[in-house]
Amino acid sequence: MDIIIRQESESDFRAVEDVVTLAFKGADHSDGNEASLVRALRTSGSFIPELSLVAVVEGMIVGYILLTKVGIGSGTGVALAPLAVLPSFQRMGIGTVLVSRGHEEAKRMGFSVSVVLGSPDYYMRHGYKPADAYCVYPPFDVASEYYMVCVLDRCRTVPRGVVRYDSAFGI
Repeated sequence: MDIIIRQESESDFRAVEDVVTLAFKGADHSDGNEASLVRALRTSGSFIPELSLVAVVEGMIVGYILLTKVGIGSGTGVALAPLAVLPSFQRMGIGTVLVSRGHEEAKRMGFSVSVVLGSPDYYMRHGYKPADAYCVYPPFDVASEYYMVCVLDRCRTVPRGVVRYDSAFGI
């Protein structure tokens, strides 16, 4: 299976929102508003077009990842939210390829760290570790094992402090 990863274009918006909706439908920790979050983030000051990526298989968008700029203490980083793969294409490595490319692009752009709220079983496979080990803290109450950091560039300083999300997140 050939997977093409490319930057999202405006003509992809509807397909991406469908992928996000279907991927989170029935998920344990979903509020059902993930597609609305993507729409809001696209018009926010934290949006970085180069970090809004789609996975395409045989001409069809089957996956999506978005990393947006966040403040961390007096520094910056990116937040991974959401990562979505169509249910019929899950467990085929598409999410892994999206995360890897997203991390590569964020590092290339000068970001040293990515934060994520999610499953430790999944995200630890991609280099994420509990954020509190890096003195990075969420702006909301959550069990520490679910809020994680991935160091993207070990040659740069990892900022410390509370993460500040774009207002589009509603936090």
